[in-house]
Amino acid sequence: MRDRQLKLFSGSAHPALAQEIAAFLGVPLGRAHLKRFSDTEVSFQIDENIRGTDVFILQPTCTPVDPNLVELCVMIDAFRRSSAARITAVMPYYGYARQDRKDKPRVPISAKLVANLVSAAGANRILTMDLHKAQIQAFFDIPVDHLFAAPVFIDYLSTRKEEASLTIVSPDAGGVERARAYAKRLGADLAIIDKRRSEDGTAEVMHVVGEVEGRVCIIQDDIVDTAGTLTQSAAALRANGAATVLACAVHGVLSGPAFERIRGSALEKLVVTNTIPPKPEFAESDKLESLSVAPLLGKAIQSIHQETSVSSLFV
Repeated sequence: MRDRQLKLFSGSAHPALAQEIAAFLGVPLGRAHLKRFSDTEVSFQIDENIRGTDVFILQPTCTPVDPNLVELCVMIDAFRRSSAARITAVMPYYGYARQDRKDKPRVPISAKLVANLVSAAGANRILTMDLHKAQIQAFFDIPVDHLFAAPVFIDYLSTRKEEASLTIVSPDAGGVERARAYAKRLGADLAIIDKRRSEDGTAEVMHVVGEVEGRVCIIQDDIVDTAGTLTQSAAALRANGAATVLACAVHGVLSGPAFERIRGSALEKLVVTNTIPPKPEFAESDKLESLSVAPLLGKAIQSIHQETSVSSLFV
């Protein structure tokens, strides 16, 4: 596709990130008209010729998840019917990723359904970041480029290496592999939060496995939603003697009581990326910080367009 023109378009979910990526690539955002009718149906029209072009559509399926997902599918369909040579859905945050298996009887596998919808709409390729489970890539029958925000966080955390000994903390057993990768890159120790029910079953008890006393502890996770587990983990680490507790999460969903919990928590700071647009509360708290993944996504888009390897970005 290197001889095809690259076109970057944005849905309504995260235009600020799309502008950042466009600036990195040195291309203007594509011209299109996106609106909603009074009954909330999506209306979309492309305002330029895109026949034979290499189209990238930036649309994380974050809150409101369902309208953003339908909007993405409508946009893909419009580009397919307008004879784009290739359509890549750039989904920095993949909504429904946590519904990736049947964990109880008579429930859907919604992450698979979303993959079917986006593929059926006409996407030729997916570019996403830090899926909740890497196996979600197999739900697609089209190529998936799965990026990791690790380089962004490692650059940020490297500035704290001189303060004290670092310990990377996984908030549960499922995140150990991710935390171990960060610990290896930073030359840090690894600890795990083992969450169990109390003997009478009325409360959750946090057991810290690993050395945290007197250390700078960094909780590493892919998603922070209501922040319940995160703030409980921070309290457990401080109770076990941690000098400072920070948290890094790729996707800052931050719904429900999340901001209130973080404000009253033992966390020094929660650092997320801008895969999801920051909410207004970000500006009101010195405990919250957002890092940009625009350069990382921009490099991936460039590589996909030029048909060069994207694997150098996979950390």
